[in-house]
Amino acid sequence: MRIVLGVSGGIAAYKAAEIARALVQNGHEVQVVLTRAAEEFIRPLTFASLTGRKVITDLFGSDSPEATLSSSIEHIGVAQEHDLLLVAPATANVIGKFALGIADDFLSTMYLAFRGPVVLAPAMNNNMWEHPAVRTNIETLRGRGHTIVDPGDGFLACGTYGPGRLAELDKIVAAVELICQPPLKDLDGETVLITAGPTQEPLDPVRYLSNRSSGKMGYALAQAAIDRGARVILISGPVGLNAPAGTEVIHIRTAAEMRDAVFANLEPATVVIKCAAVADFRPSVESRQKIKKTSARISLELDPTPDILAELGVALGKQAGGRLLIGFAAETENLEHEARRKLETKNCDMVVANLVGQAETGFESDVNEVALALRTGEFIPLPKASKREIADQILNQILKLRRAVSVTYES
Repeated sequence: MRIVLGVSGGIAAYKAAEIARALVQNGHEVQVVLTRAAEEFIRPLTFASLTGRKVITDLFGSDSPEATLSSSIEHIGVAQEHDLLLVAPATANVIGKFALGIADDFLSTMYLAFRGPVVLAPAMNNNMWEHPAVRTNIETLRGRGHTIVDPGDGFLACGTYGPGRLAELDKIVAAVELICQPPLKDLDGETVLITAGPTQEPLDPVRYLSNRSSGKMGYALAQAAIDRGARVILISGPVGLNAPAGTEVIHIRTAAEMRDAVFANLEPATVVIKCAAVADFRPSVESRQKIKKTSARISLELDPTPDILAELGVALGKQAGGRLLIGFAAETENLEHEARRKLETKNCDMVVANLVGQAETGFESDVNEVALALRTGEFIPLPKASKREIADQILNQILKLRRAVSVTYES
């Protein structure tokens, strides 16, 4: 694979030489881009010797008039010719530029033209790493699907101790190699039915009861399953997202419509992932006319909506053949207890649980932090990551359950 290694100006810049060496030894072509600040810590000749390629240090690489045009568009060529961008170390400055779309040197300009996967390995003072501005920028980049190799704890060059040290080199290289692997097709032959988004329960012609679900987690699961070779049936409530190419999409509005769509499409499904945030209640009566606002207090009578997950647990539990049922639980407290309770009462194979109402994760965010309760008894917390990364980790656990089910039925 052809990799751009961006090196920005921090004391950890010298460690990037070993990263370049490791990537070359693994068979990759490496094009190093140094920022001006990085040149204060390590010289271009070091990387040229390790990679056998010219090191790029400036957006305009030559003062001669003949070179002006070619050098002025070199960042476009590098972006188009390479498969992956790794920035190690990534300083707070570079992270901020990437997050905000600032393009004032070769690395930041090339980043805007780059369309492949991006891996960032931050390194900085612990107070800088924990500053709200840096945290916001990191979450923005995670939300774009970039891989963040979080820094480790340790003694820093400034004399303090805490998070901010460049991650261990083998961890950074492993993150790159994971992306460089050919796309998995380990769900080939599976039909995955996924529900996503909220439902809307009408009160009158202009109002409804709903929740804050954006559908992003369900759509990330659909994309991940498609990428891994599955046939995907996506039953979606009202969201502002484009369905992944290749999915069979069924749009619904209410919980009753979702229930009907799920059972109408259940037969071919080998895995059912109930990711949708279905409204728990609906108005007992839907007014045919808009309810007028007055100064008087009004009360609403609510009826429970169908418990689709519980019905699926009963339906699939009566069938042989190893069909898997995955539920989701959005909780505000007692996460593990509630996840295990739902696992048992709904007869699920796995429940994906997360604490909602937190500032950086949950319904409307591009990132998530969840824990997986499995019927094997395991409870697996997953670290905060983009919803696409979380989706792949959920699918990994589903595959483990699939293998366990296959062994059971073969026995």
